[in-house]
This record gives sequence, C-alpha cells and structure tokens, in this order.
Amino acid sequence: MIAPMRRGLLASLAILWGGMALAEPQHGIAMYGEPALPPDFVSLPYANPDAPKGGRVVFGASGAFDSLNPFIQKGNPAVGFAALTVETLMGRSYDEPFTLYGLLAESVETDEARTWVEFTLRPEAKFADGSPVTPEDVIWSFETLGTQGHGRYAAAWAKVAKSVITGPNKVKFTFNTEDRELPLIMGLRPVLKKAQWDGKDFTASGFDAPIGSGPYVVGDYKAGVFVSYQRNPNWWGKDLPFYRGLHNFDEIRYEYFGDATVIFEAFKAGELTTYTEASPVDWDIKYDFPALTAGEVVKSEIPHGRPSGIEGFAMNTRKPLFADWRVREALITVFNFELVNKTINDSKLPRIASYFSNSILGADMAQPASAGELALLEPFKADLPPGTLEGYTLPASDGTESNRKALRAAMALLEEAGWSVAEDGKLKNAKGEVFAFEILLQQGQENMIDAANIYIEALKPLGIDARLTVVDGAQYVERTGAYDFDMTHYIRALSLSPGNEQTLYWGSKGFTEPGTRNWMGVNSPAADAMIATMLAARSPEDFTTAVHALDRVLTAGRYVIPMWYLDRSRIAHAKHLHYPEKLPLYGDFLGFNPDVWWSEE
Repeated sequence: MIAPMRRGLLASLAILWGGMALAEPQHGIAMYGEPALPPDFVSLPYANPDAPKGGRVVFGASGAFDSLNPFIQKGNPAVGFAALTVETLMGRSYDEPFTLYGLLAESVETDEARTWVEFTLRPEAKFADGSPVTPEDVIWSFETLGTQGHGRYAAAWAKVAKSVITGPNKVKFTFNTEDRELPLIMGLRPVLKKAQWDGKDFTASGFDAPIGSGPYVVGDYKAGVFVSYQRNPNWWGKDLPFYRGLHNFDEIRYEYFGDATVIFEAFKAGELTTYTEASPVDWDIKYDFPALTAGEVVKSEIPHGRPSGIEGFAMNTRKPLFADWRVREALITVFNFELVNKTINDSKLPRIASYFSNSILGADMAQPASAGELALLEPFKADLPPGTLEGYTLPASDGTESNRKALRAAMALLEEAGWSVAEDGKLKNAKGEVFAFEILLQQGQENMIDAANIYIEALKPLGIDARLTVVDGAQYVERTGAYDFDMTHYIRALSLSPGNEQTLYWGSKGFTEPGTRNWMGVNSPAADAMIATMLAARSPEDFTTAVHALDRVLTAGRYVIPMWYLDRSRIAHAKHLHYPEKLPLYGDFLGFNPDVWWSEE
C-alpha cells in the first residue's frame, strides 16, 4: 500500500471507530463513531467546489445493452444509468471507509443497537419530472427492489421487519436481525417513483427507464450502440454541499464497441475522450499516437489504498469435478502465474495474495491464524481445508514453460483425489471419466484469453482436456447468472467497508439461488459465520479480526486461481479533462471519473 494512503486510512478509521453512537438526528452516519465532516461542511474533501460546469465526456463500453432498468434480474442494462439518474437517501464519502452523508434525506437517526433507522427527507427533493420525493416512494422502492428486483437487494430487505411513515417527510425501518450495517444499507438503496409503475410490470426488461431524482436524465440512446446522459438543468440537488464540485459535465456519453481493442482505437481516433488502461505494458508502449505526442491527450496515474479484491479463473464447485479442494489446489498449482504475468504484463503487476490483500483488512496468510482468528474459526475446524488455520501461500512456479516441479506436485494431489493418467494419456477417475472442462470467457477479454491459452497448454502434460469457449456479452451474462460454466473469469472489487454484500458474493445461499455473485459456489458455514460476525461487531478490533478470518476461509478454500491486481489506475484522457489534486482514500473509486472531473477548454 502507498504510505500516504495508509496514513489517511488509519486516520479515517480512528475517527470512525472513536465516537459515540447516534442518539438524535444527524447529518450523516458512520458504521462506528461519528462522521468526519461537520454538519456545515462545504464540499467533500476530494471535490473541487469551484469546478466549472459544462462540456462532455465520452467513454467506451464493451458489448451491448438491451435495457434501461438496472434494478431487475432480466436484461443487460446500459452503463451509468443507476449512478447518474437515480439517487439514494444518503451518499458515500470515498475519503472515509464507512461513512454516509445525507442526500435525499436531510438527517438520519438510529438507536445504539441499530435495531431501527429513521430518515427525514428533504422537502425540496424532487424527481426529474418535478414531482416530490415522498416517504411512500421510499417504502415502495425498497419493498419492490427487495421482492421483485435484482437478487442483490433481497437479503437486506428480508431483514426489515417493518417500514412505516412517521411524519410528513419521515420514514422508519425496523429490523428483525442484529446487523449494524443495515441503517447504512437502507441509506444506499435506490429511490424510484412509485406512481410510474402503477399497472406496469416492474420485472419486465426494456427501455421504460425508471424515473429518478439524480443529476442526469437519459437524453438519447440507440440500443447496443450508445447512450447519452444530459445534466438536468432543474435538478433539485445542484446546490447541496455534498454535490458541490460533482457532476460537472453537461453530457456523459457511452459508446459501445465489440471489445477493448476497438475501444482503444476509437479513443486514439478522438471518438472517446477518456480511456482506462488495464495493461501496464500497453501503458508503456502503445501511447505514442499523434494526439498524445501533440499534447492533446495526457496520461494520469491514480494510486489507491483499496483491498486487492479477487480476480482470476473461478472454479464452479457446484460441478462434481471441482468439489474436492485437492483438485482445486492442483489446478492452482499448475497455473504458471510467473510465466503468464511475464507474457501479458512484463511481470509488472503484483499477484493477489488474498481477497483483502494490499490493505489492513487482509489476513497474513503466510502465518498461522492469530488468537482472535483462531477463536472465531475453531468451531468449524473439522471442515476447513488445510492452510486455513496453519497458513497458506499460493504455489509459485519457476517461470519456465515446463514447470516440472509444479506438475509433479499437482499430479500428486490429483492422485490423492482419485485421478490417474490412463494408457491413452487422459486423466481419468475410477469410473473411467475423463478430466475435462470448459473455460468460459467473454469477447474482448484478450488478456484473459491469452492467459487461458497458456493455461490449457500447461494442463496437457497432466492429461487434462481443457477447452476455451468465447461468447458475446449477452450469452456470457446469461450463462454466468445461471452458473452454467465450469471455469470462468471472475473479478470482485472489495472495499475498506465490507458488509452485507459479502453474503451476495460468497454466502452459502448462492450455492443454489441464481443471480448472486457467488459464481464459484462457496458453501461454507465458516464464511457465513464470519460475515455475520463482521456485521455484529462493536469495535474495530472485532471487525478487523472477523474480516481476517473470512479472508482465510476464502483464500484457503481455493475457489479461484488468483491473478494480479492494479495498485493504481492508469487513465488517458483529453487534455481539457481535469480532476482534483486531492485524491480520496479510495483513489479512482467507482464513479471517480466522471463524478469529480470537469472540462476546461
């Protein structure tokens, strides 16, 4: 982690964990303690309150879209719709790991135990059509999303025992579960206009765009080709301190292309005004086109202090082939990361060591579990795979194509699991079934395709028949949503404030329920228990220990073949596009570009 970022994180955590619990309406809420910013703050610390308004920014998107409703299970929604057109009761500060400030709600109140939360709406808050945002809209939105919307909303809504209107602009939610994050989750739920959906099927995919109260509205679009968002000149929130210096562009446009290669060519040609580069190698060698050498395009690097998250090839443990941890360990062992990283990244990117590595939330996987971690995991000891408690580090290769030592280790594990090489050279089990699987990838994932091809060759000496299938975006979404794959590219960004979303990522219900993000099929009572412990934690020490324990369960579970992570974002952009000098703790957070950027010709 970059030192200044770490110091900022520690300072923020000290503030968050140190204060008293809320006892009366407040302008913001922290998971623990009090918000860092006072009620009369002028702007967020990483925003430029004097940023000029106007201009446009044009992004490239890969694939296509067939919906303007991102809140349901069906369809492939247009990029940017939820973030730009719909608001929530409260908004996240990306300079504090666990703090929200009022948006549609002017205040929030909860009890010490967080068994309920009450929001007071701003009377001036309005939808894009000019109608007021009411408590009825809030309750209808939360209930509809929780019962008919995308699966990601269901878990939190199931923890709501009662929702009532307590005043002209007040709404209160009472919970049936001990979960200290629930008041914050309610604050971040999208608020939609109830009257729009009278007599309509909310679950039907299409281009009937939900009416929101956000800074932008859909200006124009062509299905699968482009979508343009126009800044609403009558937006109710334009003078709110939280928004000062944010949402500065008159137009935010997304142009759709077949894959990342075409997107980059469009950027070079001037069709796009910004491009985020994922490859450090390409960053060094491919940015010599005329617009850049002429100074019309500039390169910016944005460091961050976020956890690495997880990215790699996920094994679907719902498939009997991947049910045995020894098989998964063998497949991780034979993956020649050093060769793949050198081939694709010139060895310039670090490998993911655990799900929360690169942050203080990451477990020290090279060491045995601490006393606190051990106490939490002891009840599940009998069912935990080796390395969870003793310590586990990823197998490293020698970087050569032959990688003989790794092949021998992998073969030994496979033989323990009941697999052996038959006379025909194929790896088979006692039933004579061949060890064969498909790696499913999406068009445009060129680096992953290259990595998969190297991996397939590495598997051949073991007698494993792996094949690569590349599909378009729509097929990929459909198949992964239904867990219809053997192995696929998996990426989950993780924050410094992990909470209920962890259930969506790897809660055991996702083993059978479709639509979660638990693609690999984690079905671990220990993981469920660590998530519950996190949510009930009352101190920073207890919270961090629970996250460390969860990190151990996931990493030693060997569900994903880990690859690399980016410790900074690399953004090339037109020279008239600017961002503030003061960077938030999260660096290039989700929405950083375009939220705090502006155009200055």
